[in-house]
Amino acid sequence: MDINYELYKVFYHVASSLSFSEASRKLFISQSAVSQSIKTLERKLEQPLFIRSTKKVQMTPAGELLLKHIEPAICLIERGERQLTESGTLGLGQLHIGASDTICRYFLVPYIKEFHEKFPQVPIKVTNATSLGCVDLLAQGKVDLIVTNYPNSRMDNSYIQKRVASFRDVFLANPAYFPLGQQEISFSALQQYPILMLDRKSTTSEFLHHQFLQHQLELVPEAELSSNDLLIDLAKIGIGIAFIPDYCLREDTKGLSILKTVEQMPRRQIVAAANPGLVPSPSADEFLKLLPDLNEGSNGTCAP
Repeated sequence: MDINYELYKVFYHVASSLSFSEASRKLFISQSAVSQSIKTLERKLEQPLFIRSTKKVQMTPAGELLLKHIEPAICLIERGERQLTESGTLGLGQLHIGASDTICRYFLVPYIKEFHEKFPQVPIKVTNATSLGCVDLLAQGKVDLIVTNYPNSRMDNSYIQKRVASFRDVFLANPAYFPLGQQEISFSALQQYPILMLDRKSTTSEFLHHQFLQHQLELVPEAELSSNDLLIDLAKIGIGIAFIPDYCLREDTKGLSILKTVEQMPRRQIVAAANPGLVPSPSADEFLKLLPDLNEGSNGTCAP
């Protein structure tokens, strides 16, 4: 179909905000021009993309399907424009990283600080998402690179630029509420206790459910949250036994006990990844150089 790119651009902004007025503001055109562009696109595609009412705008199934294809394309074009513009004025261009809040707090901050001190003129943007969500950001071209837990069901080895750290997950409990001492406890026995863990949209949740399934056990957690710090806080007050990466262990977790399990818990990794189908940004390349590399002989332990 011979459809002007500008029509897709208008569609993207309306679909992203579900607002004709917001799209007109972002595009610096009148609301009537936005409305006319959408009508033209719908006429060319021969199907409605939005359901309009006086109170709200909704996408039709056709609109939702189109957005899934248009969003990555728009993001890639904007990314290319941004790289060209910023490289001419700043030398490297903006660094845009995707990472979970846990990885940002407990691993990335020193490297972001080092990058900022080395390249103070380069803007740094960090988008927080789960490790699974970060892969989606990368695939859509919304970030330059991601730092994520691995294994990750949405990412294969072609994405990985560096394996930057390794860690082990632990069960953490307040001995005043769960006096298990130094005894080894099996996964089947753990099922009898309230387990606190990250929600199903996380690689950590995927990992633990997989470990239980390997032993023909079903894991039914007491609570699924979005923050490891909150899991630790709840473990402190005896709500349950928290499952967290060992790099989250700090001074404020000293009153808690790490449980020993009969089943060996495999180590996982933190990896830096980029979209293999995109041209890497110069700022991302420089940031990658600052990160450790397990393949080059570093100890690889993301220790507390």
